[in-house]
Amino acid sequence: MFAKLPLTALRGFESAARLGSFKAAAQELNVSPAAISHQVKSLEAFLGVRLFERSSQNVRLSADGERLHPYMHRALLDIQHGLQVLAPPCVAQSLVVSTTPAFASLWLIPRLGDFHRLYPDIDVRLHTSNDVVDLLRDASIDLAIRALFTPDPQLFEQPLLDEYFGVYCRPGWQPPTAGSPIELIDVPWLSSASVAVHWPAWCAKAETLGWLDSARFRRYDEEQHALQAAIAGHGLVLASNVLVAEAVARGELVGYRPEVRLVGARYSVVCVPGRERQVVVRAFTEWLLVTATGEWE
Repeated sequence: MFAKLPLTALRGFESAARLGSFKAAAQELNVSPAAISHQVKSLEAFLGVRLFERSSQNVRLSADGERLHPYMHRALLDIQHGLQVLAPPCVAQSLVVSTTPAFASLWLIPRLGDFHRLYPDIDVRLHTSNDVVDLLRDASIDLAIRALFTPDPQLFEQPLLDEYFGVYCRPGWQPPTAGSPIELIDVPWLSSASVAVHWPAWCAKAETLGWLDSARFRRYDEEQHALQAAIAGHGLVLASNVLVAEAVARGELVGYRPEVRLVGARYSVVCVPGRERQVVVRAFTEWLLVTATGEWE
């Protein structure tokens, strides 16, 4: 049934398509770039179509290559998953999770000990960056946790947490006396073209635009630094309910006028279609959902 399938060429094609380079594919598969080129050419001859557009500078997928790559990636993931099922249960399995530094430090890491207790044989490794990793090209990342305004149709998505933005302060904070400037902690928050997440938007909704005329702004580039400043009593912070949840639970911050909210993104678990069926990915995703649901019930 499968005797005529060019499996070696298909693996070479998938690697080159995902990484966008014959050289990178050769390094991943421990062969020469010429071998990858030969494998791709043989696959093109087998199919009778051109899979890559070649130039002196680089290679890129053709329209036919773009159509073929998702099928090959899912098929190879399924094979890998089938092999993992047969691995001895005592052998530790690794899981690489990509997310932002803020989500990792403020939400995920404080809760990760529970996952370690439930799944001691799964080694979770965090890849933190504010840059969005291309999961279709970087196979080293098993899944990502992202704040999304628009879903990516090329990825499997599992919604996790709905986000909104409110103002928080240290317990016991008192508004300044008349004529004194109010201290506002400012940090750039992720937003979309149709959703503004900043102090002018919140003040407009709260009918406190007068604050902006004399406000003393404390500006930070990182979300976790802004929250630490608020915990230290340096003023009010406009923050994500998701990222501030741990500080609120510990009593370090409280909501100020909690009825005034700005719409945020939706935190979701995303991965390449097919990976959601892998044992370790499924276990971690299910744990995330149970943890998130328990907090927001």
